[in-house]
Amino acid sequence: MSARAGVGESSNYPVRFFALVLTSLAQLVRPPSHTRRAEAARRLARHALLITAVVGVLVVVLMVEFDAWEIGLMPPRGTASLWPVRILTEFGKDAYVVCILALMLLAVGLAAAALRGTSQTRLLSFGLRLQFLFFAVLMPLLGGELIKWIVGRGRPFVGGKANPFNFVHFAGTEVYASFPSAHAITGFALAFAVSAVWPWMRGAMIAYALLIAFSRLVLLAHHPSDVVAGALIGVVGAMGVRYWFAARGLGFAIGRDGAISALGPGRLKRVAHGASAP
Repeated sequence: MSARAGVGESSNYPVRFFALVLTSLAQLVRPPSHTRRAEAARRLARHALLITAVVGVLVVVLMVEFDAWEIGLMPPRGTASLWPVRILTEFGKDAYVVCILALMLLAVGLAAAALRGTSQTRLLSFGLRLQFLFFAVLMPLLGGELIKWIVGRGRPFVGGKANPFNFVHFAGTEVYASFPSAHAITGFALAFAVSAVWPWMRGAMIAYALLIAFSRLVLLAHHPSDVVAGALIGVVGAMGVRYWFAARGLGFAIGRDGAISALGPGRLKRVAHGASAP
């Protein structure tokens, strides 16, 4: 979250706040300007295609050979002793995660509009990271919802038996929204995004994503292939959002080989300062 220098000189707080919001959004849709964006795009395409091909084959194998067997091993849906797992799975619920990130962004914007100078710059640099996290989760989820509607895969035991090929395309109902797992999309997209910004959190975020995925299997909310497909969509989608930010010089640097890495605190503050709101 940032805005150009000189925006919001008004002493009117609402004017400064809305100027900050509008300019921050404008940065996200401006034309890409990074001189190495072509190298980054090629690298992204190679990695995304490779991951999609490998994981796509795994999804098919799981669907054919493993899904029905695995869900047959799980405890019955609604088992009382699974209450800890039901609590755990809520930490990966898409609506909760997106809303929390949105509220954090709003709080940063409200606070930044009241600050000036170094304090504002620091807060805006954090807000820029939050923007990335928000869109890195939101965009894969939107794609996942479209796929759910098109595929229309029944959740485990819908129809009374372990049938991994129970499809009603374009159903648009909760019971036929198994593929892909939105919780897995959320967990893995958030894990990738947080790790991209703060690499030291990678281990904890991978553990978080795996636990969320595991909870969906234990609760018979999804087949294994649903969860793996969700992980794929989450990671590839977040990779695409990271490229979008990097190509516009927002929070990420692009190396000569096209590798994208997070800007260090000093460089990130300069980005925010060069675009600071009142």
